[in-house]
Amino acid sequence: MKSERYSRQILFAPIGERGQAVLGEKRVIIIGAGALGSSVADMLARSGVGKLTIIDRDYVEWSNLQRQQLYTEHDAESSLPKAAAAERRLKRVNSQVEIDGRVGEVTPGMLSSMEADLLIDATDNFHVRLMVNDHARMRSIPWIFGACLGSYGITHTFLPGEGPCLRCLLDVLPVNGDSCESQGIISPAVTMVTSYQTTEALKILTGAKGALRKTLLSFDLWENSRSEVTIESLRKMDCPTCGSNPTFPALKGTSGVKASVLCGRDAVHIRPSSPLSLHLESFTKRMKEGRILSANRFLVNVNIEGHRMVVFSDGRALIHGTSDIPEAKALYRKYIDEQECVQDEKSIDHCRIR
Repeated sequence: MKSERYSRQILFAPIGERGQAVLGEKRVIIIGAGALGSSVADMLARSGVGKLTIIDRDYVEWSNLQRQQLYTEHDAESSLPKAAAAERRLKRVNSQVEIDGRVGEVTPGMLSSMEADLLIDATDNFHVRLMVNDHARMRSIPWIFGACLGSYGITHTFLPGEGPCLRCLLDVLPVNGDSCESQGIISPAVTMVTSYQTTEALKILTGAKGALRKTLLSFDLWENSRSEVTIESLRKMDCPTCGSNPTFPALKGTSGVKASVLCGRDAVHIRPSSPLSLHLESFTKRMKEGRILSANRFLVNVNIEGHRMVVFSDGRALIHGTSDIPEAKALYRKYIDEQECVQDEKSIDHCRIR
């Protein structure tokens, strides 16, 4: 019966009926819907958090299914964006929870437009993490860092105004550019990190802050090792995020078309100078038969000039088969022209895809 949905969680004394009622009023933003994000989102949805917002820029691929538990073979066949697939699945898991899947890149403006009681890091991008770190510190929102690779995992809970921030820890964190695409990963490492993240989230959301772990925790399941480190002494008073004169540099945007190589994937991510609204349907119709690999209302996955290009409705594109940014930009500009934007009656930008 629906009335029994949370009965076992309520029987857990530190939560109880009061904690469950409080949990149902809370709002959580999860940045990233890959391995970490899909696992945390699943557990929090089943736990009965009031609203989950899930932000992700990528789509489901076959290599994700080994460890990203929300997704199915159908999602991979359809190249469905992870945020959309996660939203669809979680609404079936728990209809009592409000689920908002946001397909696209997380930006400072997007974060500022949403209210949240907690932010959960589930990305593999340190630039995004620093944005989350700055936003959380500026808005006094707790956030939970997490990362994993191979059989290794690491996590820490950052609280408003307490201790060092993520930027202070960059000298001691593994940020050498390795990724699961290059080094591999086993799913137990994912679930171990997300178990810690979700438990810390439940403590914060139900008001049990005295039970929070204050240490930076890391482990290696294959090597049977585990470590906890106190990090209070690492705070830097000249830190631009948590120091005496914060400037929050990660929240300052840049102009122009942006491109970055995706670590380990032989692909370039292209982002327009501002979000667009592309005519994907007309683009799909113009492609010759056999070039379209998959298409949905969010993206078109197509073979073009020896490359696989995934074009999103907001103007972003993933160019697979190259790590050369100028080459990827040239291919992007050949098919997408930001200057050919027109306005419809609803004042939404639409740009032609050649």
